[in-house]
Amino acid sequence: MRIFFIGDIVGKPGRKVVKELLPGFIEKNSIDFVIANGENLANGAGITEKTAREVFESGVNVLTGGNHSFHRSEGVEFIKNCERVLVPLNMGRGLPGRGYGIYDVNNIKVVVLNLIGQVFMGPYESPFYAAFDVLKDIEGYPVKIIDFHSEATAEKLSFFYLFRGRFSAILGTHTHVQTNDDRIENGTAYITDVGMTGGLSGVIGVKRDLFIKKMVDRLPVRFQPEEENPGMCGVIIDIDNITGKALLIKKVNIRLEQ
Repeated sequence: MRIFFIGDIVGKPGRKVVKELLPGFIEKNSIDFVIANGENLANGAGITEKTAREVFESGVNVLTGGNHSFHRSEGVEFIKNCERVLVPLNMGRGLPGRGYGIYDVNNIKVVVLNLIGQVFMGPYESPFYAAFDVLKDIEGYPVKIIDFHSEATAEKLSFFYLFRGRFSAILGTHTHVQTNDDRIENGTAYITDVGMTGGLSGVIGVKRDLFIKKMVDRLPVRFQPEEENPGMCGVIIDIDNITGKALLIKKVNIRLEQ
């Protein structure tokens, strides 16, 4: 099967890119299943029902999350009840939502697991122990994809080396800058960060002048999503339906013509 994973969709510009580019991309590349990180859907921070349904209508099958998942209070109930929206499994016990889902793709079961890192991120539970625990429940499903939402490169790489061979793909999100270390080892596809979708001329999706002001003045700034140079970043992964081993990982970095 062929899976397309889209990097963090940032605000209205990112949703517009998905709407304009994704349907044709799916058809052209024979994509069977689309996963996207959606923690920045609503004006750059959070998920709401309206913004989630907008990208679902464009062809996204499942949304994963991160540290901003619950930024919008109006989206909490939707996250709790929608099986197509995931939040990091190890983010905290008692939080609404689900950390992984099992989805039917052309009569093949696909597991999507969402984890969050601890380094530079927050007081979350260990993603390593969380992965070991959940493997007991999903070991019988060959095709297993992880969105590992983490800041530190070392944490993502450590996770990959520990769990390669146990998952079909381990894909890093959160830093919004696509890395050049895509690879397959022991049947597991990996990339440290798949990149972001939205205004690529900003600073991680935010208007660059605002981010520069924050860096220089060190005072709070109300961020706004960047609109210039809209594009979509992600990875295509081909996976053997029987063994669950990755056969191909290919970076995607395309622009929306304005």
